[in-house]
Amino acid sequence: MIALYLLRHAHAGDPARWTGDDAIRPLSERGRRQSERVAKLLASAEEAPDVMITSPKVRAAETAQIVARQLKIEVVVDDRLMGPLDPDIVAEILAGAGMAVRPCLVGHDPDFSMLLGELTGVFAIQMKKGSLARVDYEGNSLVPGRGVLRFLVPPEILGARGG
Repeated sequence: MIALYLLRHAHAGDPARWTGDDAIRPLSERGRRQSERVAKLLASAEEAPDVMITSPKVRAAETAQIVARQLKIEVVVDDRLMGPLDPDIVAEILAGAGMAVRPCLVGHDPDFSMLLGELTGVFAIQMKKGSLARVDYEGNSLVPGRGVLRFLVPPEILGARGG
């Protein structure tokens, strides 16, 4: 079984106000608090992720590092998490990371919302910044539409929206 976690990077401010290269836009203070709350939630879970695989963009990497530090797990950077994703690309990413049993991918939208829809067959799912989803698969194949959505936790549930 694969328990695939998807974590959209936490809040990183208003991209329209950022004047530098978008790839180096960091988390905001709010985003760091969101990441800490996700880390605490996962640290208390019976089946926490066993590896974090992140986009190299700073806001995603910072999100992954904050969570991984709490879980005491490795962070792997994969450039493919910056762009369009599908189950085949995700399977390649997972294979490259040693086929973890409970991997957590950290990345961006609209890619993560579309991927979550493709994995579960429910295409109207939105992943807000700081959202965490888990999709379970029997066996080792990520067959589109066959994943079971175990949960989708928006940042509001963690009390991280405004504070």
